[in-house]
Amino acid sequence: MSKFAEAIEDYKAQVADLGLGVSEELLTAVAKGLGPSIYNADSSKISASDPEELARVKNNFLIGKLGLADSDALDAAIDEVMEKMGRSNRSKYRAVAYALLVKKFGKEAMYE
Repeated sequence: MSKFAEAIEDYKAQVADLGLGVSEELLTAVAKGLGPSIYNADSSKISASDPEELARVKNNFLIGKLGLADSDALDAAIDEVMEKMGRSNRSKYRAVAYALLVKKFGKEAMYE
């Protein structure tokens, strides 16, 4: 099994364990969009307790990649996703969090 396939299996397991309802197709597309960062133990996960990390998610992904306008709604959405994934969960995969954000803002078409 390739490293990419292994990563997708990890993401699918987390989605199933947490009951997040994200499709394998969306997970795969988001993971491909993240490139090699999914293979690095640090960059493949998100720290909900690091304000700089959450700002990067907002600025680089929501605003930069998805093209959303900066607003309090973006911060609220990130907070909601971190809650869904479990703030104390030390393995919040970036691809899973981004897929949840894509669904939240109805941007799935960008990943088809």
